[in-house]
Amino acid sequence: MRAAVVGTGFIGLVHVEALRRLGIEVTGIVGSSPERAAAKAGAHNLPEPYESFEAMLGDERVDVVHLATPNHLHYDEVRATLAAGKHVVCEKPLAMTSAQTVELLALAEASGLIHAVNFNQRFYPQNLNTREVVGQGDLGDVRLITGGYMQDWLLYDTDWSWRLEREQGGDLRVVGDIGSHWLDLVSYMTGLRVDAVMADLTTFMPIRKQPVGHVETFATEGGGETRDRAIETEDAVGLLVRFEGGARGVVTLSQVSAGRKNHLHWEINGTRASAAWRAERPEELWIGHRERANEASLRDPGKLQPFAASHTTMPAGHSEGYGETFRELYRAVYSAVAAGEPPAEPDYPTFAAGHEQALIGDAIARSHAEGRWVAVQR
Repeated sequence: MRAAVVGTGFIGLVHVEALRRLGIEVTGIVGSSPERAAAKAGAHNLPEPYESFEAMLGDERVDVVHLATPNHLHYDEVRATLAAGKHVVCEKPLAMTSAQTVELLALAEASGLIHAVNFNQRFYPQNLNTREVVGQGDLGDVRLITGGYMQDWLLYDTDWSWRLEREQGGDLRVVGDIGSHWLDLVSYMTGLRVDAVMADLTTFMPIRKQPVGHVETFATEGGGETRDRAIETEDAVGLLVRFEGGARGVVTLSQVSAGRKNHLHWEINGTRASAAWRAERPEELWIGHRERANEASLRDPGKLQPFAASHTTMPAGHSEGYGETFRELYRAVYSAVAAGEPPAEPDYPTFAAGHEQALIGDAIARSHAEGRWVAVQR
């Protein structure tokens, strides 16, 4: 099996590294320009890059296309990839609107090809294990889900990324970029879909300093010529959630929280016990009890539930982290590719998960605009 990766930024190269660790040949990359692609290929010991996206699609060696491009390109690139008969892994969001995502989901399902959205946070072993623990009833009935996703890489008005540009990133920046990860993850672990939301979106910096030249994601160096740019998307979000079945959620999302580099965290409170986890210390799972001492459980393949154990490779005490989540997501995807058809019950996030987050995003945007609870329309 062979893959090509479209997009040469931070995430695109994470895709490349994960594929290499699985033994998947990367035939080449596609960049925003031939010069940029050539520089990245040379720096990362990759084959000669493709001259264009179309040239990559025309390469019969390519079985799977990984799309790690700006959000506004996903819709057209997914359509073209499916039309070329190639399996596709797309970064989130799947597309800019729910009208586009439902179309892509229908096209993908009709094609018989493997399709996935890169909700990699599911594949931390402790998160996979929690899904099985919740499913077995060890926590009891889920009552409350709290937490959030907080970062600081856009803390200053001089910080910049294409994600700040509404025409490239979409109407919802923090919700689409990191909120979708949190919402997908907790729904995956608990089996509970979001029923309704009450949202408050805030833009703390309505004007930012946009560099005249190119800026890498998560870059922190300043200096250089800038111009003032009006910001139309949110810096932070407060979200109340009603889940199907009656559970409630409270969520904080932010890209302007000093000191928080990648602080995805959740806590699930059930009628029997609680569980909590945070991405910056991914080996640790906290279990809370009322009648006996609480527990701090470290990742140990010999003590994980079966599916979680199948997606961890290092022995206990040897840390696994962010990069491994991509590898394990792709392990599941490429197993389906090798089988020749999508499984009846995919163990990876498909375009259905991407469409679900688009529908939730619609409800969040409407809730903020109208100042009220809004049900997710499915």
